[in-house]
Amino acid sequence: MDFKDYYQILDVTENAELKEIKKAYRKLALKFHPDMNPDPGAEEKFKEVAEAYEVLKDGDKRAEYDEIKRYGSTSNQRFGNSNSGSPDFSDFFNSIFNGNTDGYQHSGQHEPDLFKGQDLDLEVPLFLEETVDGITKTIEFHVPVFDGRRPKQIKKSLKVKIPEGTNDGERIRVKGQGAPGSDNKLNGDLYLHIRLIPHPLFDVQGIDLLLTLPLAPWEAALGKKIEIPTLDGKINLSVPANSASGQKLRINGKGLKTKTGRGDLLAIVKIDIPPGTTSETKKLWEKFAELEQYNPRTDWSN
Repeated sequence: MDFKDYYQILDVTENAELKEIKKAYRKLALKFHPDMNPDPGAEEKFKEVAEAYEVLKDGDKRAEYDEIKRYGSTSNQRFGNSNSGSPDFSDFFNSIFNGNTDGYQHSGQHEPDLFKGQDLDLEVPLFLEETVDGITKTIEFHVPVFDGRRPKQIKKSLKVKIPEGTNDGERIRVKGQGAPGSDNKLNGDLYLHIRLIPHPLFDVQGIDLLLTLPLAPWEAALGKKIEIPTLDGKINLSVPANSASGQKLRINGKGLKTKTGRGDLLAIVKIDIPPGTTSETKKLWEKFAELEQYNPRTDWSN
């Protein structure tokens, strides 16, 4: 497989700071997110963008990748396949961050032909939207099989129900779907490790979701009913008059779902100034300033 340039995918420089990387990811993820872009190929492009962000946002992963990029990537270099890791990320990603010398991840005994079959671990990425009602996902992975003492790999495909309310870091056990046991011993189990894919609009804070809500100055001053996105679809939010930048508007029960309840959605007000002014609008701003006589820095004189 060919080397992937994650910086090029996110259209950032190699010395880009985390803030710039996050901004680039949100822009591209918003463009290609499957719920927002019905075009064929958009989902694959989104996964590529998410993969790049997964590496570059993490200091350790980024350092490891930079080392490979600096000393290991050439125009004709290719990377070996990895049969483990995340089914939604590329073989290139898995070959770097999930590769093992025997080609699969496992836990348990080192002598699989003498004991119960090995347990296998597989990372499963989920969109935030998929945690609300649950989803049945088709996963593919490789299982080690031992013919005498010679290991080989067989490809396996399963449909697995991910329950609603499943959250980041949770582990789901699929009994008996690991490596086969020998001498009539039990098969190992398959453990699915859940990882939530960063969303282009929502940040996760515990079980709550944070949404930046851009408002024009007059919308914040006068108040307005605004249509906002949630994981369940769009709803109308009444923004009160005189809303301040940084103010949090809580929408109950629109956060992440858990096994025992559901978090809230917090819309955080951000006053967004128009990018330019005409001579007419400039006069209106000057008139407004004259009428208001408001100084937001009065505390500085105390």
